[in-house]
Amino acid sequence: MAAPLNGTPSAERIHIGFFGKMNSGKSSLINAVTGQGISIVSDTPGTTTDPVSKAMEISGLGACLLTDTAGFDDTSELGGMRVEKTSAAAMKTDIAVVVFSDENIDMPLEWYNRFREKKINTLAVTSKYDTAEGKAVSKKLTDMNIPHIKTSAADRTGIDELIKELARIAADNEEKLFITGDLVSEGDTVLLVMPQDIQAPKGRLILPQVQTTRELLDRKCTVISTTADMLDNALKALSAPPDLIITDSQVFRTVYDKKPSESRLTSFSTLFAAYKGDIKSYIKGAAAINKLTESSRVLIAECCTHAPKEEDIGRVKLPRLLRKKAGEGLTVDIVGGADFPEVLTDYDLIIQCGACMFNRRHVLSRIERAASQNVPITNYGIAIAHISGILDKVEITNL
Repeated sequence: MAAPLNGTPSAERIHIGFFGKMNSGKSSLINAVTGQGISIVSDTPGTTTDPVSKAMEISGLGACLLTDTAGFDDTSELGGMRVEKTSAAAMKTDIAVVVFSDENIDMPLEWYNRFREKKINTLAVTSKYDTAEGKAVSKKLTDMNIPHIKTSAADRTGIDELIKELARIAADNEEKLFITGDLVSEGDTVLLVMPQDIQAPKGRLILPQVQTTRELLDRKCTVISTTADMLDNALKALSAPPDLIITDSQVFRTVYDKKPSESRLTSFSTLFAAYKGDIKSYIKGAAAINKLTESSRVLIAECCTHAPKEEDIGRVKLPRLLRKKAGEGLTVDIVGGADFPEVLTDYDLIIQCGACMFNRRHVLSRIERAASQNVPITNYGIAIAHISGILDKVEITNL
C-alpha cells in the first residue's frame, strides 16, 4: 500500500502481522487495536482471504503497517493459495502476533515456534478471554510456560496491554540505521547524480533519491543535485570537491571517471543494499558473476511491479551487461513485486533490486532463503560496480 506523499512510506513502517486459525479473532483484534473497522469480522470461517494491510499511526507505537492474514487451517478449494499468501506475508513481518483461540493449539503453536526459529519477534495472544474457552486456552499456555497476553476484542480486555507490548518490542528492536551510514558527517558537501531518464516518474524523484536527500538534510549536510549530463558543470560550480558523490548505479563508470580524486563515491543502490539487506552477502555474491557462462541462469528480483520501459535497468540494462560478460546465451528470468520462487537451486545467481519498496525484514528473508539453498545473491548496485571493475573503489557503509 502506498503511503501519501506526506506520510511515512510503508517500507519504513514497523510491519505487524496477525496470524491464527480461521475465525480465531484476528480481524476483531486488529479492529480493536486500531479503533477502526479495517478488517471484515464474521462468524463464517474463511472471511479473510487475501492478506489485508493498513498503514496506521498508533499512539505509543508510531508508524506501523498492520496485516490481517487468512487462517492457516483453511482447507477450502482456495485454501492452499490463501495459506501461501499468509506465508508470504510472514516473510516481511517484523512482529508476528500469533492468536490462540481454542484448546487445539497444535497449529498456532507450530507457527509460533516457526517464527521464533526464524528470529522474528513473536507475541502469543489468546483471544476471546471473555469466554470460558478463552480462559481455558490461556491456562494451557500458562502450563506450557508460554508467555502471552489475554485479550478480548468484545470488552477490550488486554488491548491496551497488547499495544504497549508491541510498542516495547518495536522500540527494543529498532535498528538505528542511516541510509548513508558512516559515510557523512555534519557539514559535509554531498553531490547527488540523478539521471532523469525514462524510469523517473514525471515531475517527481524516485523514492531512494527522496529518502537520501531528506536524510542528508537532517544530518546537516549541504546537498547538491545534478543530472549525469550536467556533472561537469556541477563540479565546476563548487569551490571545493564534494566530500561524497552518490550516483545512480547506471552511470557508475561515467561518474567514477569524472569524479575528483578527493571525493568518495557510492551509489543509491549500494546504500540501500546495506540499509535494506546484508551488504556482506551481496559483495560475496557478486563474485559469482565471474563464473557465469552461456549455460548459466540468473534471477533478477524487482520489488516494483511497473510495466517494462525502454532501457529499464533490471529488465534491459543489467541483462545486457551480464550477457556481454557471460555470453548471449545466458538465461535471465525476472520476477516483480512479492513474487519470489520457493526453490532457487535452478539459478546460478540472484540479483535483487535496491528494495526501496520493501522493508528490511522482507529483503533479509530472501537473502536467508538463498543462503539456505546455497545460491549466491547480490543487488543491482553491487553487481554493476563489480561488472564495471570499480567495486573496490566504491564506498561501502554498515560493514
